[in-house]
Amino acid sequence: MEYLFTYGTLQDLQVQEYVFGRILHGYKDCLLGFKKMENVIYGRYPLVIRTENSEDKVVGKVYETELLDLEKADIYETSAYKREKFKLESGKEAWVYLENSK
Repeated sequence: MEYLFTYGTLQDLQVQEYVFGRILHGYKDCLLGFKKMENVIYGRYPLVIRTENSEDKVVGKVYETELLDLEKADIYETSAYKREKFKLESGKEAWVYLENSK
């Protein structure tokens, strides 16, 4: 099992049904050392930025996923994002989508 931390459209149940073909099981968690910025990607979608400041945190949801789910999410997020793993406030390590600044 893999964990996926979300802070935007992947929390929407209709989006989950579209992307994964089902509703994911998730719960609230926080990404520490990051800030969330709205309308950054394509002037419409949010992005989290690493600050290294332990006081900064992004509240979101973490979902239990399989590798195939992550591959589907990669397609949905497009090349505008890249996926990296970080430790959450709960202690779980989860994949997070960041800006893909290739």
